[in-house]
Amino acid sequence: MKKYLVQFKPFLLFVSIFFLTYIVLTLLYKFYLNSYQANDLDGVSMITGANTEQLLQFFNYNVSVEKSIQDPWLKIIINEKHVARITEGCNAVSVMILFVSFVVAFSGKFKKTLLFILFGLISIYILNVIRIALLTVLVFYFPAQNDFLHGVVFPLIIYGYVFVLWIFWINRFSKYAK
Repeated sequence: MKKYLVQFKPFLLFVSIFFLTYIVLTLLYKFYLNSYQANDLDGVSMITGANTEQLLQFFNYNVSVEKSIQDPWLKIIINEKHVARITEGCNAVSVMILFVSFVVAFSGKFKKTLLFILFGLISIYILNVIRIALLTVLVFYFPAQNDFLHGVVFPLIIYGYVFVLWIFWINRFSKYAK
C-alpha cells in the first residue's frame, strides 16, 4: 500500500488540494448567497446584469435590465420585448471557483499563481458578460434556437475558455511546467 501512495503521491496531492480548495470556496460562496433574502438576487449577478446592459447599449441596442419584483432574476428587455433573464447561475462564479481550484492544485510560484488567478477571474468575468450579451441578441433574433444556444453553444464557450486557461497554466507556469 505504501508503494502505491508514494507512486501516486503527485496525483493524490493534486486531487486533495483541488477538492479542498473547491469545497472551501463553494462553502464561502454559499454563505455569501445565504446573506440574501429568498427572492433577492446576489450582488455579483446584479453587477453582471448591469455590465451586460452597458455592453448592449454600447452597441446601440434599446435594452434594459430590470430586477423581477417577485423572482430572483433580472429580466433582459430588448425593444420592449422580454428576451432573457439572468439568474444567480449566470454570473459564472461557479466556473470561477472551478478555475481557481484547478490552478491552486497545480500551483507554481506564489506571485505567478496569484497573478494568473487574478487574470483568469477578470477574463472569465468579461467573457461571461460578452457571452450573456451575445446570447441575448441571438435569442432576440433566433428565439427558436434558445435551447441549443443556451444549453450547448454558450456553455462550450465558457468552459472551453477555462480549459484553454488550464492548459496554458500547466504548460507555462505550474510547478509541473518544464
